[in-house]
Amino acid sequence: MRLFPSLLAAAASLTVASAGDSGSSTSEYHEQLNIRPLPQNGLLASFNFRAQQPVADILAQNFRLFPRSLGQILEYSGTKELHLRFALGRWDAQNWGARPWDGKKEGGTGVELWAWLDAETEQEASEKWRVLTNALSGLFCASLNFIDETRTTRPVLSFAPEGDHFVNGTGPNLKLLHGVLPHEVVCTENLTPFLKMLPCKGKAGIATLLDGHKLFDASWQSMAVDVRPVCRNGPDDCHLEVDQTIDMVLDIPRSKRPRANSSENPIPRPIPAEELKCDETKPYHRAGGDACYPIDNVLGQDWELSQVFGKAIRGTCPLAAPDAAPVCVTVPSSRTILIAGASSEIRIGDTQRCFTLNPGEDFNMQVPHLEQDGANGAEVSSYVAPSTPPLYVERSLTGYGQEHGGVQTLLTNPSATDTVEFVYMESLPWFMRVYVHSVDLRIQGSAGSQAHLIKEVHYRPALDRVRGSQLEIRMQVPPASTVVLTYSFEKAILRYTEYPPDANRGFDVAAAMVRVISPVQASLRTTSMLLYLPTPDFSMPYNVIIFTSTAVALVFGGMYNLLVRRMVAQEEAPAPFMRKKMAALKAVLARFKDKEETQWSRGGGGGKTTS
Repeated sequence: MRLFPSLLAAAASLTVASAGDSGSSTSEYHEQLNIRPLPQNGLLASFNFRAQQPVADILAQNFRLFPRSLGQILEYSGTKELHLRFALGRWDAQNWGARPWDGKKEGGTGVELWAWLDAETEQEASEKWRVLTNALSGLFCASLNFIDETRTTRPVLSFAPEGDHFVNGTGPNLKLLHGVLPHEVVCTENLTPFLKMLPCKGKAGIATLLDGHKLFDASWQSMAVDVRPVCRNGPDDCHLEVDQTIDMVLDIPRSKRPRANSSENPIPRPIPAEELKCDETKPYHRAGGDACYPIDNVLGQDWELSQVFGKAIRGTCPLAAPDAAPVCVTVPSSRTILIAGASSEIRIGDTQRCFTLNPGEDFNMQVPHLEQDGANGAEVSSYVAPSTPPLYVERSLTGYGQEHGGVQTLLTNPSATDTVEFVYMESLPWFMRVYVHSVDLRIQGSAGSQAHLIKEVHYRPALDRVRGSQLEIRMQVPPASTVVLTYSFEKAILRYTEYPPDANRGFDVAAAMVRVISPVQASLRTTSMLLYLPTPDFSMPYNVIIFTSTAVALVFGGMYNLLVRRMVAQEEAPAPFMRKKMAALKAVLARFKDKEETQWSRGGGGGKTTS
């Protein structure tokens, strides 16, 4: 079972040797797993894989750590920087706190893509954008080819390039395009290409924990692919960096249950009564009896790496940095951690512990159950208190009826001293016709509009069946305040061929994006919305077709008879063809009958017989 790591080690040695021969030994690969328990029995697991390779090697088609399939797509489409997101679920900011990576590696629900393309004109950028979306659609088994002009925007205030573009003089020709598919369902078909892009292909290292059954059973999960140029010492020392990230929030009790159809649980059964965690504060609770109110939030929850993910970490990836600690866990110092397969432990502060792994051993980690300590309580010491996000965002639909509607967004600043400045971006479909004059901003609890909080507005109106609406607002929220942003829109009536098969479900509206500028830099996403448009009764066309066909048949039959038939008197009408044939047949039968009677009479058949 240890054959594969040895093969990877041999491949790594050959790769390093070839790199030394080519004179380029600056390729790097790092992988990191950060685990942090959350309130409400949550467990945040952040997987990060980062690889760098010189741009000169990639242009020479000499791929080592950088995925060849992705590099050729970027070169053919003229893409200088790429950001791709797959997201599912909702991040509970009220309980879980700030988002991982400050939300910079998070996208809206579904699939989100934005990229900087090297193009002289907007027409050239649109053509390269179409090439990029179609190629990525095949690479990641996603419906990115459906990102057409109606789902494409060109943001002005919401995004900034992360790579070093202006060092090599390619900045002035960069065109930013952004597209989103909120209805896309993220599944295992998207995870498999993600793993194949890794140097160890998910066969060694922390990537062995990534399993589709666990990942897509999480309460919230996000996959990110970022490609950007990094120039450390000027334009002559540029590298192309690919950063792959997977973040998930697992429910510990749910993840610890045996998977259905497995050897441990071939038939799904309820939890045995003796394993139920009951709320003893309920008046009807009876110890040892049959009355139990199950409690969801178990304080001091215990968990084990192989139990939560279904497997242990299989050694280390030989291509990763050997001196790095690939696994880190953030827990209070009062919690005990039992490990197996680690060579050393590194403590960073009072809350973070990192472990270096043995290449030839499986790594497992166990956090035992924490009993209440009396002074602090298990709720305080079982996890590190999450940090407060710079802004809380909630968005919802308002209004009623099939003609008009509205959108209301609540933006709350939890800080008591700092004013938060940010850019709010809405990417709306063309059938939501926004009334720009209805945009209103007010502070909750105060009367009157607060237009002075809006610093800059960029609006690109929609064109029916050509492009969607784009609304970007740079605004501020005072300390300890909640700002309410509202606007109205009109619902367009679609053609019956433009409705999806599940038209009565509604239409998905992409999540709004918030880019926090100060006092810290962060990125937030709201949840997507479900918009109900005027929908016809699709059973009526069938009824209309049947009724129309019947009416046409009756009318056409009568008109055809009137136009084709010739009206004459009965005496003048020629004998019908069948009547002639019947008369001829009767004549033949009559002659045959007369002939038989004649023969009978000649034979004496009519005389009497005497004895």
